[in-house]
Amino acid sequence: MKELTRKKMKSDEKLFDAIVGALAVLIVVVVLYPLLFIVSASFSDPALVLNGEVILLPKQITLEAYRNVFHNNQIWNGYGNTIVYTLIGTAINLIMTTLAAYPLSRPDLPGRGSIMFFVTLTMFFSGGLIPSYLLVKNLGMVNTMWSLVIPGAIATYNLIVMRTYFQSNIPWEIQEAAHIDGCSNWKLLTHVILPLSKPILAVMVLFYAVGHWNSYFNALIYIRNKDLYPLQLVLREVLMVSQADAVDSNVGLESKVLLAESIKYVVIIISSLPVLLMYPFVQKHFVKGVMIGSLKG
Repeated sequence: MKELTRKKMKSDEKLFDAIVGALAVLIVVVVLYPLLFIVSASFSDPALVLNGEVILLPKQITLEAYRNVFHNNQIWNGYGNTIVYTLIGTAINLIMTTLAAYPLSRPDLPGRGSIMFFVTLTMFFSGGLIPSYLLVKNLGMVNTMWSLVIPGAIATYNLIVMRTYFQSNIPWEIQEAAHIDGCSNWKLLTHVILPLSKPILAVMVLFYAVGHWNSYFNALIYIRNKDLYPLQLVLREVLMVSQADAVDSNVGLESKVLLAESIKYVVIIISSLPVLLMYPFVQKHFVKGVMIGSLKG
């Protein structure tokens, strides 16, 4: 009887593993196929793409769309601007979020419950677009880099995640022992807390960096000088111009429409590639930090 029960349990486990494996493969296909299609479409003859003949692998490979995009000097200027905005913005985000999350994680902070209430309130209610623009304008940040990195210096959700991580994974006894040994609050943060918080720091870097890299709305509102455009706004301009040229021109209309179609896929690849290349380097810390910081506490 016991032997039959064991065999049944083993068969059930095998069936469960098979179902989980099949679902995992299906999810991978669903997630991966659009990426592969975009890459293939960017290298393929746009006429074949529009006719639905490109399914997985590229057909009649052409680099015309890539040449048109990369010969545009605004692309490289936008890349440089976005790299600067992402590096400076992420550094500001990380510093400000850490300096806010650590005190709020300490049980000896007076009124931390009330402070967290008002901080959380900003997730659901904001001043609105017009007051935000007037504030940025009165601070003299319109048409400058600071309009893109200062207003969003602290993301409330990220602050809550980091605070939860500090509460759940940094024992209060360690902090008390450090204080007894004469460690100041600043040394406690820099020499004890941060070295033990590499996973959540990696999560914050990825969250903030991806947010800055993909951001275009703030630049659309606050930036007028095209030399200061970030990559996403430059790519938007390139795509709109290529489509407008295709519609307005009577010469080579069909070829211009096809070229605009290819440019659309090239733009997606250009904007996504740096993030895809960065993710594998922080994946281990990212998964650990998200699971601990979001689910515990």
